[in-house]
Amino acid sequence: MIAVISLGGSILAPKEGPDAEFLIAFKQALSLWLDSGNHKAIIVVGGGAPARIWQQAYRTFIEKSEREKRSQSDSSEPGRDGAAVSQTESALMNAAFDRIGIAATRLNAQLIREVFGDLCPDPVVTDPTADIEMRGRVLVGAGWKPGFSTDYDAVLLAERFGADSVINLSNVTKIHDDDPRKNPHARPLDRITFDRLLVMTGEHWNPGANVPFDPIAARKARDIGLRIIFAHGRNLENFLDILFGRPYIGTVIQDSP
Repeated sequence: MIAVISLGGSILAPKEGPDAEFLIAFKQALSLWLDSGNHKAIIVVGGGAPARIWQQAYRTFIEKSEREKRSQSDSSEPGRDGAAVSQTESALMNAAFDRIGIAATRLNAQLIREVFGDLCPDPVVTDPTADIEMRGRVLVGAGWKPGFSTDYDAVLLAERFGADSVINLSNVTKIHDDDPRKNPHARPLDRITFDRLLVMTGEHWNPGANVPFDPIAARKARDIGLRIIFAHGRNLENFLDILFGRPYIGTVIQDSP
């Protein structure tokens, strides 16, 4: 049996850097399951705080640079294609934000690989579409390229290795029917379809977007019949319940039972 885990960067690195105590507990929990049978795990790691901090630095740089340009300009007369240029610039900036985030995921992934040591003899996977070998009990993946999240990478690796589900570990216990930060009456959901999730999140990927699961990854998972199990990453007893097939707390994203 193989478990594919999309480990949110906010769980591994919730502040300025990684949480060593969590790393110890996470390895112990996953190793317990790995040792209980012929089990393997693929862990795809997000960017966490390092990605957000470095992206914010770039965003601040862009904003200050634009203010300086405007202050130095005597007049502003956009051409007829100004809107198209603006869209192009926005796309270029999003790609830059993605590249910064991807770099953070690769640093986090290398840390996870070193933590699992001999269990993970293969290099960090940075292209989930490549011809990938899994010689050990653990394989670690990171960000791939602009326009795609580590959730999407996890879905592709689940397809590649024949897994029927992805365990998405984030800093939220369940998906809600609305944003609980804005709506105090938002209800936690035990199950949700991909189509309903996409209505809630939108269908486009935005770097740093705060959504339960990347919409591009959700569409891919729906198309290949994958199940996503959404749960809190710091509740490692609950994580073990998921791995061992016991009752657990979380949200299942699936179009059919």
